Amino acid sequence: MSNFEQLHFDFYQSNYTIDDQEEGCNSYGSNENFSGSIKSQTGEQPPAGAFAPSNMLLSSKSYTGQILQPTYSPDTLSHLGYADGSDEEPPLLEELGINFEHIWQKTLTVLNPMKPADGSIMNETDLTGPIIFCLALGATLLMAGKVHFGYVYGMSAIGCLVMHALLNLMSDLGVSHGCVASVLGYCLLPMLILSSSAVIFSLQGIPGILLALFIIGWCSLSASKIFTSALAMEGQQLLIAYPCALLYGLFALLTVF
Repeated sequence: MSNFEQLHFDFYQSNYTIDDQEEGCNSYGSNENFSGSIKSQTGEQPPAGAFAPSNMLLSSKSYTGQILQPTYSPDTLSHLGYADGSDEEPPLLEELGINFEHIWQKTLTVLNPMKPADGSIMNETDLTGPIIFCLALGATLLMAGKVHFGYVYGMSAIGCLVMHALLNLMSDLGVSHGCVASVLGYCLLPMLILSSSAVIFSLQGIPGILLALFIIGWCSLSASKIFTSALAMEGQQLLIAYPCALLYGLFALLTVF
């Protein structure tokens, strides 16, 4: 026990005297106003165990903010132009050019050849529907035992280039490659009926040939109607329908045989 008491006495032994404490208090009292003003401006708490005057405690309690959450005024957002920038951005599908309402309207226009086409909607470079219809055509041909994805893409590309050149020669208004590809791709939708029928029964007969001729006329009539309305080519629908019928006839031959 004597060793423990000696260790305890040595551990807490210090040269700090009461006179030093009085001098520290006096020196701290002389700088009380200066340190109090600094603490009130910074809003910091005094360290634990240190002497703090009453005016410092009152000034520290008057802070109503939160830690790591600085207060701001309504004028703060005026200097941060990016604060509300995310709310003004258009939707992602609109930036990508995908409009489901226009896709549905174009599909209905193709399915109903007698329905008037809206030229403002049809004159768009929307390739979402054509890509889906091309993939569906290749998938239905694959279900019938015909791997013709390359033929579908190749004939589509060549047909779009030929129709683009032909329409630019026939129309006073210019037409883009995207618009031609969009119209020809959407009018490929009736061809899916023919390719789906090839999965169920063989089309190499009189009923199959008649169905193929009906689908070709349906596709070419829809495409020519859309081109005449979008390019203001009234009276030239039959001239446009003939090359369209040749293009869709190739897809029909690919489906039947």
